[in-house]
Amino acid sequence: MTAQAGGRTVAVMTQAPNPLRDIEELPDMGITLSDGCRLSARVWRPVDAGDDPVPAILEYLPYRKRDGTTARDALTHPYFARRGYACIRVDMRGNGDSEGLMADEYTQQELDDAVEIINWLAAQDWCSGTVGMMGISWGGFNSLQVAAMQPDPLKAIITLCSTVDRFADDIHYKGGCLLNENLGWGATMWSYSSRAPDPALVGDKWRDMWLERLENEPFLPALWLKHQRRDAYWRHGSVCEDYPAIRAKVLAVGGWGDAYKNAVPALVENVPGAKGIIGPWVHKYPHFAVPEPRIGFLQEALRWWDRWLKDIDTGVADDPDYRAYLMDGVRPATWYLERPGRWIAEHGGATNHLPTQTLYLTDAGLSPDAAPLSAQVCSPQDCGADAGEFCAIWLGPELPGDQRRDDALSVCFDSAPMGSDTDIVGAPRLRLTLTSDRPQAQIAVRLNHIHPDGASTRITYGVLNLSHRSDRANPATLTPGRETEVALDLDHIAYRVPKGHRIRVAVSTAYWPLIWPSPDAATLQLAAGQLDLPVRPAADKAEWTFPPPDADAPLNAESLREPAHIRRQETDLNTGIVSLVLEDDFGEIRFRDHGLTDGSIAREVWSIHPDDPLSARGRIHWTDEMGRDDWQLRTEATCEMWSDAISFHIRAKIEAYENQELIFEKAVEESIPRDHI
Repeated sequence: MTAQAGGRTVAVMTQAPNPLRDIEELPDMGITLSDGCRLSARVWRPVDAGDDPVPAILEYLPYRKRDGTTARDALTHPYFARRGYACIRVDMRGNGDSEGLMADEYTQQELDDAVEIINWLAAQDWCSGTVGMMGISWGGFNSLQVAAMQPDPLKAIITLCSTVDRFADDIHYKGGCLLNENLGWGATMWSYSSRAPDPALVGDKWRDMWLERLENEPFLPALWLKHQRRDAYWRHGSVCEDYPAIRAKVLAVGGWGDAYKNAVPALVENVPGAKGIIGPWVHKYPHFAVPEPRIGFLQEALRWWDRWLKDIDTGVADDPDYRAYLMDGVRPATWYLERPGRWIAEHGGATNHLPTQTLYLTDAGLSPDAAPLSAQVCSPQDCGADAGEFCAIWLGPELPGDQRRDDALSVCFDSAPMGSDTDIVGAPRLRLTLTSDRPQAQIAVRLNHIHPDGASTRITYGVLNLSHRSDRANPATLTPGRETEVALDLDHIAYRVPKGHRIRVAVSTAYWPLIWPSPDAATLQLAAGQLDLPVRPAADKAEWTFPPPDADAPLNAESLREPAHIRRQETDLNTGIVSLVLEDDFGEIRFRDHGLTDGSIAREVWSIHPDDPLSARGRIHWTDEMGRDDWQLRTEATCEMWSDAISFHIRAKIEAYENQELIFEKAVEESIPRDHI
């Protein structure tokens, strides 16, 4: 439907009526799987669901429903329950208050368990027989993967901040380059999965469950690092291998400040009936995300569930295929509270149908006409210091800062001033003809917005391991001195470059600390280059309007220590080592409903010498604490990684304390050969 807003006609969504119902919460509903493993579920559902059955919405995660995802759960799940749904938040096996052990992410065991849960839910007398699945990040990933397994009761999913290709677009590798987030997020899971179940829920067996977990917990970064090419390990769970397998209705959501933005247009283009929404947000649900504007995500989700789980015509099938927030070009900052812009809407797919403009990399800059190019680039190893976090999530200064320093360490190509506002919507593609003096090399490409005073805002970026230039499953080294053609797609974006401002393509051979360096500092000679820039006709008004955010009551918890996030760069003037230091104190809280206290601190140091790629090193230390009254637990999880020209080296350790007494420790150390990285 349409409505008048400020004299303009804009599209708005329709909402089905949902009379509010009284709900109950079950903190520990047991779901016993066919192999005898008991999973713990937290449930919100209408009190009269036994007499008037409702659809079920499953969120299935390792992130601890008792003390991990509680803040967002409080805002979200009761909201749906009051409107006629049963929301089931399940700790997957080996995590939180569930039994069993977790071997890896997205294993077939994990997915089989989810299918069994879905079928169990559909058979309950309080369930109408239809099930939806929803989640962000891990829960967004496995929602897609489970949908591809086609359990009959699963009719619809909402996937947020997820991927369709586990090798190309997750925290492990990007463009065939090793992401340092492979170690960073692996360290997070080393810490998260080391935490104990709550005795108040699981009883006296809590300690045996905890010790079994600690003994068997794998250090996942080492496992992931043993798969440095797109092999069967990564093809498993990558739904791009078989899009038609997804028959459930898909609503995909992402954010321009997040790492996982490319899945939304991919799903819209490849899964019939899929709809996509991308806002300006980081890795958060859109009803409480930043930067603002937030949207009424819960209302939008309710329309999706009402249509596909209750067969109520809410108009979602007629919504635009793709709704994206077109961000106004603004000055660079490592954090934004708000991004000005407007919502745009596409009805014929996502962005594949949009026109492109071609600009050529030349000795005179970016030009609409082809011209000679002869440019050389060999970046210092600390180029990339202003890249920001791969996945902005902790609400600290994590976004890309002013790119001028990194630009100075790159070869740059500037356009003429834009003759009008230019709306870049889609994934820019860069094609290069180049030679390398080393068999192994990598490139990082940034598309930047250059302000009249020279400030440089990163619009989007991409990286490429040149050994993966043709085949990510079968990489091949370069022949030094031989000319080769490569192409890489930058991440999707929707960004307006104002009239009179310029764009810049910056190319570097390093991007630390976002990606691990090649073993040698390569020099690249660029002989030709072409940028295919997706440019949408300028949007002169908002093309869609969402309602303001709504939510249920916030988490009932007492703050014992406030969060604090520090990010600083250090240079040792004696050694020349450059370090990025991260200190994320997530604070400590006490849950008023069950008395558990929970707190954690993460510390990371990423160091490198500008002249030596083999000096790269990452060190991470997590402290997690939980307790109640005179019962206190703590884990200390540490890891570090370094490399030589032949191998990666990893060392990790975990220590567990009960009332300050060390009761468990385990160390892991591995060397893993480099495979074209």
